Amino acid sequence: MSKPFYITTPIYYVNARPHIGHAYTTIACDTIARRQRMLGFDTYFLTGTDEHGQKIERAAQAAGTDPQKFADEVSAQFRGLWQRMGITNDDYIRTTEERHKKGVGELFRRIRDKGYIYKGTYTGQYCVSEELYVDGLKPGDPCPTCGRITETVQEENYFFKLSAFQDKLLELYNSQPDFIRPETRRNEVISFVKSGLRDLSVSRSTFQWGIPVPDDPKHVIYVWLDALSNYITALGYGSDDTTKYKKYWPAEVQMIGKEIVRFHCVYWPAFLMAAEIPLPKAIVAHGWLLFEENKMSKSRGNIVRAETILDVLGNDALRYFLLREIVFGQDGSFSFDALVQRYNADLANGLGNLASRTLTMINRYFKGEVPFPSQRAARKAGDDVIAEQAEKAIKECKALFDQYQFSRGLEAAWALVGAVDKYIVENEPWALGEKQDEESRARLATVLYTSAEALRIVTALAHPVIPEATAKIWAQLGLDGIAKFDLSTLKWGQLQLGSKLGKVEPVFPRADKKAIERMQEMEDQQRGGVVTDAQPGVPEKTAAATPSAEAAKPEAAKPAATVSSDGKITIDDFAKVDLRVAQVKVAERVKGADKLLRLEVDLGYETRQILAGIAEAYAPETLIGRKVVIVANLAPRKMRGLESNGMIVAASLEGGKPVLASFLEEVPLGARLK
Repeated sequence: MSKPFYITTPIYYVNARPHIGHAYTTIACDTIARRQRMLGFDTYFLTGTDEHGQKIERAAQAAGTDPQKFADEVSAQFRGLWQRMGITNDDYIRTTEERHKKGVGELFRRIRDKGYIYKGTYTGQYCVSEELYVDGLKPGDPCPTCGRITETVQEENYFFKLSAFQDKLLELYNSQPDFIRPETRRNEVISFVKSGLRDLSVSRSTFQWGIPVPDDPKHVIYVWLDALSNYITALGYGSDDTTKYKKYWPAEVQMIGKEIVRFHCVYWPAFLMAAEIPLPKAIVAHGWLLFEENKMSKSRGNIVRAETILDVLGNDALRYFLLREIVFGQDGSFSFDALVQRYNADLANGLGNLASRTLTMINRYFKGEVPFPSQRAARKAGDDVIAEQAEKAIKECKALFDQYQFSRGLEAAWALVGAVDKYIVENEPWALGEKQDEESRARLATVLYTSAEALRIVTALAHPVIPEATAKIWAQLGLDGIAKFDLSTLKWGQLQLGSKLGKVEPVFPRADKKAIERMQEMEDQQRGGVVTDAQPGVPEKTAAATPSAEAAKPEAAKPAATVSSDGKITIDDFAKVDLRVAQVKVAERVKGADKLLRLEVDLGYETRQILAGIAEAYAPETLIGRKVVIVANLAPRKMRGLESNGMIVAASLEGGKPVLASFLEEVPLGARLK
């Protein structure tokens, strides 16, 4: 019998439509769930919506409807988005469901019967937006969490003896250091608890949109006690059938955003301790998605819908970007520019290109059958290097994904993609394919088998993150059912020799600048009009941004640079020169021109043709894959009948010899030099 693995997202509050901040958490959990299933675990994955509380009641009033109808509509948007994104949750819990209400009532009774709930009166400040009681504030003071003005509340409440659990909670954090991850969140929680815990109001009596307190219906249960209980009520806690509860609880992982750490790492374990219910094994908190250096939120008007990205680039692009670009646990920036650059660099030019070129050559040279690699004369040291790199990727991905270090895990997998790309360039299978001698054919078979086997391994490792494209590549390799592949058995040499490939088709078409513009326009339309750079919602111009509006103007429309008498220009003049990082994809000599090379360079968001007078200093083949600096907003000009759209930056040494500008650190394509 396989070991159970229970994972939960926070349930999302239905005060606003879902955005990519919600998608980020759900994608992370879905990735973990998919991977655990591939590893053979009996995985149960829960998500859902939180639908009670004063904020929902007021939002419904403002919308001119009743709370239940309001919650129904917004919850349906969340459920519909997860279905569209292929999220593999096993259950979807709503706090307005009867099964949940019954379980919450049972939990409240159990805590009360054990002596941890008593009736009293609360007078103080309450933040409706955060559904949070805030101690130490005066009327009119802002909430320290969200900045909104708090309201003065004076009402009869039931209180939970949170103060009785201070020492027990500290003992939990010290004895189980992995209970809260990452370490920064754990330290924050410990500091909060050490500062002293006060008893917590767990009911409200001034509004009615909530679950009634057992035996005292004029009170409704505090929204956080209500919401947190979903993790066990969804499994049947408090019902007649507790089979799932007994099987899957306690949860292996409860994923949350850092803004709700206190509720999950202080209140939730205290409630469970009071009810003598086992605690979850780990609470894992991720950071925020930042847009213009602020957390995405409806009130700031800077949310980005996941649907926009799905419409333009697809589901896998969103999943890969969020997990590769953002170090899990830390805040991460989002922009459409960075999204397209990462998509082109890693997916279109990386995995997609590797799959296309490798499988197309197997079709061309071996009639679509996986070739037999030579075990003797045709083998070279580079073949074993790829095999070793693949085994290293398998090992590193396992260790990193086990720790939810998605970005580094994907980096390890894509290091194999890069190694195979280099291997293919060095071994030139297209040249071997033109030869008919036995040794060349044996060498070609070895190169293409090695490339295909590495592709298979990357595809298996990446499947939990980009399930749609990897399923297609897996089928193109002639393999069945990647989701059912036992990831724990993955190793080099499993690709069956002589097996027939499936139909080979591109999986990641390149995106150009129009994709960025289209996504920005779609978001602007959702916000009700054209948005200027100074308004909320426009992606911040970053080092990886597209050329500025100024750079895009025709040359004739630009004022000439002003040069002072000493030959110096102003910073404004310098800013007009758009210097970008690009990678050489094609390099060849120009017929009849001894000094010219024709280059095709990748900027991340587009490919340019540039003619460069460096042929006497650089052989074309040595430039393939090299990162260079180009002037991206130089007016196009024609040389030898070819258009050059930009200029390569190089130093000029004595005698006029050019030396290309380069980098010591890894720099993303399209990054702007400032």
